[in-house]
Amino acid sequence: MEDMIAKLTFHRSLLLEMVDETKKPFYHLVVAKNLSKEEVEETISLCEYLSNEYEKQKAEGFTVFTPLLLHFAGMLHPALPLEQTVDALLQQQLFVPLMQEFKKLMATIPS
Repeated sequence: MEDMIAKLTFHRSLLLEMVDETKKPFYHLVVAKNLSKEEVEETISLCEYLSNEYEKQKAEGFTVFTPLLLHFAGMLHPALPLEQTVDALLQQQLFVPLMQEFKKLMATIPS
């Protein structure tokens, strides 16, 4: 069993090297951080929920979306770095309006 796990781990690392990070950066990040299917589904569900909230709040005239970013940062899987995840989702064209807003907000926060 240990040999099989070691082999699968090795093959995963080889496949990760073969994946073009520029085409699917979020998926590349997911594999690199070794997230499970359930963890990825939770992240996508979080993004869908926050994207819907963003659109709803925007339609209601809200102009400050910092609470949504804080929610995202607080609920994001600990293995996923916030800025890298936002960039990867943007580059992969996922949840674009929300991620653009998060990117803009993060640029205003002193590091």
